[in-house]
Amino acid sequence: MGVLKKIRKMNFSYKLAICLLALLAMITACGEENDTSSASETGEVVIGLTDAQGDFITYTVDVTSLSLTKANGAIVEALPVSTSVDFAQYTDMTEFLTVATIPTGLYESGTMTLDFSNADIQVEGANGDAVAVQTIQDESGSAITTLELTVKLEDVNALYIATGIPAHLTLDFNLNATNSVDFGTGLPVLTVQPTLVAEVNPEAPKIHRARGALKSVDVSDASFRIIIRPFIHAISGGDEKFGTLQITTTSTTVFDLNGSIYEGNDGIQEMDLLQNLTGIIAVGDLKFNPTRFEASQVFAGSSVPGGDMDVVAGNVTDRTGNVFTVKGATLMRTDGSVVFNDQVTVTLDENTAVSRQKSTDEYTIDDISVGQRVVIFGTLTNTQATNLELDATSGHARMEFTTLRGTVISTSPFNVDLQAIDGRRISLFDFSGTGQTEDADPNNYEIDTGTLDISTIDIGAVVKIRGSVEPFGTVDSPDFEAQTIIDLSKVVADLAVGWFPPLASAFSNITESSITLDLTGTGLFHHVSRQGLITDLKQLGSDFTIQSQQSGNGIFFIRESGTWQLYTAFASCVSDIEERLNDSKLIRFITARGTFDQNAATLTVKSMTVTMK
Repeated sequence: MGVLKKIRKMNFSYKLAICLLALLAMITACGEENDTSSASETGEVVIGLTDAQGDFITYTVDVTSLSLTKANGAIVEALPVSTSVDFAQYTDMTEFLTVATIPTGLYESGTMTLDFSNADIQVEGANGDAVAVQTIQDESGSAITTLELTVKLEDVNALYIATGIPAHLTLDFNLNATNSVDFGTGLPVLTVQPTLVAEVNPEAPKIHRARGALKSVDVSDASFRIIIRPFIHAISGGDEKFGTLQITTTSTTVFDLNGSIYEGNDGIQEMDLLQNLTGIIAVGDLKFNPTRFEASQVFAGSSVPGGDMDVVAGNVTDRTGNVFTVKGATLMRTDGSVVFNDQVTVTLDENTAVSRQKSTDEYTIDDISVGQRVVIFGTLTNTQATNLELDATSGHARMEFTTLRGTVISTSPFNVDLQAIDGRRISLFDFSGTGQTEDADPNNYEIDTGTLDISTIDIGAVVKIRGSVEPFGTVDSPDFEAQTIIDLSKVVADLAVGWFPPLASAFSNITESSITLDLTGTGLFHHVSRQGLITDLKQLGSDFTIQSQQSGNGIFFIRESGTWQLYTAFASCVSDIEERLNDSKLIRFITARGTFDQNAATLTVKSMTVTMK
């Protein structure tokens, strides 16, 4: 019981990205320093939302505005209506939000407004169950109802919208280590210090998802068009306020149409038989030259949540016979309502149809094991909030890719000490019955790496693995079939450090190529995040230093009293910081992105924003 009395703080990796892709039909010149476009020249911009993996169970807020500001001061609103988004459901994926027609020209900033008035934010409590956040505040303790986040789009991150010239902009709603939940009073208090970061033509764009109603199919072109219905908007209806999007398919695209599986040309021909306004979800990638959205998997009709069955989505935490417990469950009712409930009991049997993401093979319920992420279609038979039950004996279950996080303990075989499955702590999972003679051991979890190159991954590395859990009760090893393995020591890292109150002594040393931080006066935020792996800088055991790239170049901002000063040379930025400190200014917050060397306690930055007061 003593552990429950301790102050328990959790910091979360959480990122919202807006991807703007100009898909423009005509050709004109662009690149002038001044905005000379006429009001009649417009182009389409496709906008999407995503986040990086975090430990929130649900993080639902309203996005009420997304505007872009042109160089001449004109403001263009790109979001047709306010939309509610559970960002915790969009790890490693970008959701298309809207296709907006906006004037051509140079855009120098973007602003997003979030409304927390009706937020549903839940985190894991001491025993792993979902606990609702009661208070949302900033670092000074003031209540937050709305947040307006602005990012500058300048220099190499300048955004030009011109007919015939594609542009791809990612805006990261950087909540990496800038959300902190304090259980000190027994009820969780969320403190938020968010930052928006821009990156043009991102190095590693994410998988994209498009959701909406079918508008048309072109069999000869192997493509179709949907009326966008993002997130939890009702999928039916012909209202095109969010715009339409053309989606291309290939010979390897897998189609799950009304519970039946097809591939390639067979799938697109079957789609042509569907009624207009049939619900569609397409998952795939943005492709260039030419620019297009290419689907690797398409779901339609009764295979789409929000159709004629109740649907539960989450991870299997234990299994007894044909009864499954699903945790972190999002429940989508046939009446179109969407609610979050942390646990649902699901019953399946031999009549339940089973499929696996991006596969045309046949499966049964024996393939669904503990840890597996699932989407299960059936009928809700018990509606009590504390005892929800779903009957899927006449329904179907889809196994989706599952994400593991853990530390490598051997490379041959490739075994990891699991830390989390889809962001949920391992203690929630009961692996009883998973093996034929020996159950899966989360402390020694064996990964089938197949043909993946793991030669550069060392013992002790923290990795993120995406794939599928092996069938239940049939094999002792391996436990998991990997599709991708990412060494988190090699991914882009995000820094967030704040001083409350602001200090003049926040930096213990400044040179033209480095800044050493003094962490003694920091508030809640003093962390580096790498795709869900949070590192507390105070635990490194040595001074933490931000250093420039060898070239000294990058994108660096000083933000003070609502104004932004841009630098492309690290040395120029730190020189101005020193001048302002000498002029009695104070350091309030610093965010940065770059390469993190935990052993050396350094972050080599390519972008940085220092907020001063």
